[in-house]
Amino acid sequence: MDPQRFALLEEARRNLPEGFKAEISGDTIVMMVGPSGIHQRNLLVVRRQFDAHCPADLVPSENTDLVSPGVGKSRNPDLTYLPAEVLETTDNQVPAEAAIVAVELVSPSNPENDWVGKVRDYPVMGIPLYLVVDARLKTVTLFSLPGGGKYHRREDADFGEGLRIPEPFGFGLETAGLLPCA
Repeated sequence: MDPQRFALLEEARRNLPEGFKAEISGDTIVMMVGPSGIHQRNLLVVRRQFDAHCPADLVPSENTDLVSPGVGKSRNPDLTYLPAEVLETTDNQVPAEAAIVAVELVSPSNPENDWVGKVRDYPVMGIPLYLVVDARLKTVTLFSLPGGGKYHRREDADFGEGLRIPEPFGFGLETAGLLPCA
């Protein structure tokens, strides 16, 4: 994408009124609504497990903009883990390629954003792991092995089953504590 065009989209995204959350995917600005209680609780269940297995040089970050101006993308995952020094900034955006994992809890109002847009965007942005928690479907999906603009591996588990999270975390994600949407 043309850097000037991306800069214009980024300026529009950053100047939205307080309380709005938005991302850029190509020529599209994607706006999201605030999360539900189930969303927040499920995020905490997942985060506690990642935190318990997080290497010392990585830190969690919620709602940090991951930007890739060269490919025209700015995404804001629910949770990501980054090298600590990347967050030594007063800005709310960091280079996407620094992210080790992006965790998304599917929005009931816009599931295509997580299942289509981010599955397309995150490997192009250089994010090695993408974990999708879908309380509507009661599933957890891990995308990994990015290359050639897509993820080459997909592993699925139903709520109540375990899912292996690879290194640098290296643990079995327990999903029994996740709540489904009604």
